[in-house]
Amino acid sequence: MKSYDWIVVGGGITGAAVSYELAKKGFAVLLLERDAIMQNATRFSYGGLAYWSGTTDLTRQLCAEGIERHRNLSAELEADTEFRELDLLLTIDRGDDPEKAAANYAHFAIPPQLLSVAEAGELEPLLNKSAIGGALTVRHGHISPTATNIAYCQGFLRLGGTIEIAEVIGLIAEGNRISGVQTVQESYACENVVICAGGWSRTLLKAAGISAGVYFSRAEILETEPVDLKLRTLVMPAVLKRFELEAESSKIEVDFLWDEPGKELLPPVLDAGAVQFNDGSLRIGQLSRTLSDLNAKVVKRSYPVPRRGSRRVGNRTTSEAAIRTGIGKVLPDVAGLTATWHDCIVAFSADKLPVVGEIGSRPGLHVFSGLSNPLAIVPALAERFADSAAGEKDGAIKSGTASLNEILSPNRFV
Repeated sequence: MKSYDWIVVGGGITGAAVSYELAKKGFAVLLLERDAIMQNATRFSYGGLAYWSGTTDLTRQLCAEGIERHRNLSAELEADTEFRELDLLLTIDRGDDPEKAAANYAHFAIPPQLLSVAEAGELEPLLNKSAIGGALTVRHGHISPTATNIAYCQGFLRLGGTIEIAEVIGLIAEGNRISGVQTVQESYACENVVICAGGWSRTLLKAAGISAGVYFSRAEILETEPVDLKLRTLVMPAVLKRFELEAESSKIEVDFLWDEPGKELLPPVLDAGAVQFNDGSLRIGQLSRTLSDLNAKVVKRSYPVPRRGSRRVGNRTTSEAAIRTGIGKVLPDVAGLTATWHDCIVAFSADKLPVVGEIGSRPGLHVFSGLSNPLAIVPALAERFADSAAGEKDGAIKSGTASLNEILSPNRFV
């Protein structure tokens, strides 16, 4: 049986960054990823870095450290992550109170600036000004998630790390201690395992009899090929319904079996937004669902459309049509672009904070998942995780008397 210091399960941005940082410390590291061609949340994300969005001392410091790492990451990894900074435009629906929308962001590290309809139109000429009552704007980081993921993996390989494409089907234990990983084809021994599998982390942990406060939603987006149309900003709604969906769905653990097939825990929500990448392609979305089955096959499922002036549901449409209708209200020129529909699993936690650390009841088993703002803070958090693994004193981030490791520990949900 092959043996490693660390086995990292999941090759998305979290797993790639954690593997790289552990290898930098001199550990023998194996990274296991199920898909040869990525189909995960990293692959289909907007690539946004909301470094301005910290609301506590902890999240503000992680965001500040994260953006600093991103600004230097291309040079460190010897590959272009396509990092840039652009204007984020947060649209306020016509009829909503712009001042109230702005007040909701007042406690953020860098509060967005309130714009009039005319000012928003100047910032983004493609905007349908008749559909909004105003907007908020703030400078926002942006990367190519795919390019960054590949850069981390290439850096990891240069450090002597090993990557294998294999599906993990279970953990190997000696008593309570986790001592290895079982894939479809092979078994691997290790001193430590860290689960970085996003929403799939829940299934692996459940199989080991562990509940660590990690949940998942299913996001649906549209993606175009490179187009001539030029979007100047990253456009998103000022009120993101996805966060409310996550908060409400994580409360109903006792009422529903999250892992029982066939359940849709709450009605789906749509947050109509769009971003254009450096190559001219766009990602448009996003429709979010809380389906209880990670393996559910979602193919442009029906989406309920409320009747005008009513909360009652009328006709149903496909999710692709719903996304096009939603984005068409604010960016009409984007709605008709030829695009391909995709879906992926998105991880989140019960309290919006990352779930990072060792499972107290299962020595050798660690979690690095549940990040609601992953791209912005993963580089800094992965570096801190590796520092801790190497026994180095963490540059303290504290909340009261609690350290970072205590605040983010998966044991807080036990």
